Amino acid sequence: MNDFFAALSADNLSYLLQGLGITVGVSVFSIIISLIIGSFVGIAMFEKIPYFSSLIGTLNNIVRNLPLLLIIFFTYFSLPQVGIRLPVFWSTVVAMSFFEAAMLSEIIRGGLESIDKGQFEGARSTGMSNKQTMIYVILPQAYKKMIPPLISQLISLVKDTSLASGIVLADLTYRGQVVYAQNSHYIVPILIFMTFAYFVVNYLLSLLAKYFDRRLA
Repeated sequence: MNDFFAALSADNLSYLLQGLGITVGVSVFSIIISLIIGSFVGIAMFEKIPYFSSLIGTLNNIVRNLPLLLIIFFTYFSLPQVGIRLPVFWSTVVAMSFFEAAMLSEIIRGGLESIDKGQFEGARSTGMSNKQTMIYVILPQAYKKMIPPLISQLISLVKDTSLASGIVLADLTYRGQVVYAQNSHYIVPILIFMTFAYFVVNYLLSLLAKYFDRRLA
């Protein structure tokens, strides 16, 4: 019991919570960027623009079938070779944003395809352009259907930030390893704390998904 309280001392808790802040920060930036990129990619694949949609779809499939850890390593270690040097925080954000955008784009494309064709025809019959139809009629309906799977994917994103400890991102996972490396008796208490912290963040996201699901039903 003494080891438990020693592992979770005020200094260690402060250190771990700072790591949790980095985890949340990476997640927030990655979520915003991946939603933007994923929306454009999903719409491009849905529109079936000659050649362009096929090219985007092929690139998207390549990214989706690569391990996220490989993409993180590539971003952090390979980009400097071509003169692009990013801090570890932003390297992680870039890697996770592109990977998650590839995942989210499939959800978005599927959401768009679930909208009845009559919605497109009805909007265009009122004189709306294709762009106006997509922005004002189709996307609002599609996003209502996509919110639960989108948030489920974003929960996975939060958990996947732990992979960035491989490039020494000082997130919760990395800092937890630093703390219990000081004393082997700290391993269980620190793992319990990390489990609780990840659970709380992801559980709050799941509650958010249920809230929007009820509101938009």
